[in-house]
Amino acid sequence: MNETKLIEKAIEAMSKAYAPYSKFKVGAALLTKSGRIFTGCNVENASFGLSICAERVAIFSAVAAGEVQFEKLVVVANTDSPVSPCGACRQVMSEFGDFEVLLVNTRREVVRTRVSELLPRAFKLREG
Repeated sequence: MNETKLIEKAIEAMSKAYAPYSKFKVGAALLTKSGRIFTGCNVENASFGLSICAERVAIFSAVAAGEVQFEKLVVVANTDSPVSPCGACRQVMSEFGDFEVLLVNTRREVVRTRVSELLPRAFKLREG
């Protein structure tokens, strides 16, 4: 999978974000080991606790489609600097292994990391 294409998919997903309160738009594109791509955008709610991040939308969509082995996740935000996933997203990501994560900003600057770097010593009930 061409990394540029994956970044473009995340940017496209970001354009669909529903963020009327914070104006903080995020998109994600998840590449599975089988080669499928799942995208997600953040969706806010007036009751902020009911909002969901782009990363979890992409991961949950993949799981709902029967995919649980991930290769790479691109997270892009409408910011000057690449942004890192929140703690809840890091925990969800860690459930599915130590895959590569690319953090991207609107200028397409990329910070490369891995799930294990984002959440060292993650809480786990099983190895996986």
